[in-house]
Amino acid sequence: MPIKPQWPVKLSLVPAKAPFYENADLLIAADCAPVALKQFNDKLLPGKTIVIGCPKFDDARVYAQKLGEILKQNNIASITVAHMEVPCCSAFNWVVSKAMEMSGKKLPVKEYEIKVKGELNEL
Repeated sequence: MPIKPQWPVKLSLVPAKAPFYENADLLIAADCAPVALKQFNDKLLPGKTIVIGCPKFDDARVYAQKLGEILKQNNIASITVAHMEVPCCSAFNWVVSKAMEMSGKKLPVKEYEIKVKGELNEL
């Protein structure tokens, strides 16, 4: 499956409504995930629309609000979360849960954890 062209990718910069979200499998990834996982583009990105962020350096509540608006205003098919194994990255699970609550939608979610040594685990 090809990688879809999209810009911007930072969760804080993407619009809440955009054509690239239509029927999208949305990948929410930690900023450092593509660097830590050598096969990120091959294993996680094909066919997905991506947003990236860092819950350690940005406000997870703002992320939840933005993602909630994205979910509310678009027809998202599913969500994949790819976060690092470090504790601060687990906030993405809360972000997704809160965003679905705010949007009133319940979507299928897959979760992947990337180890600091570059391994990928599906949770």
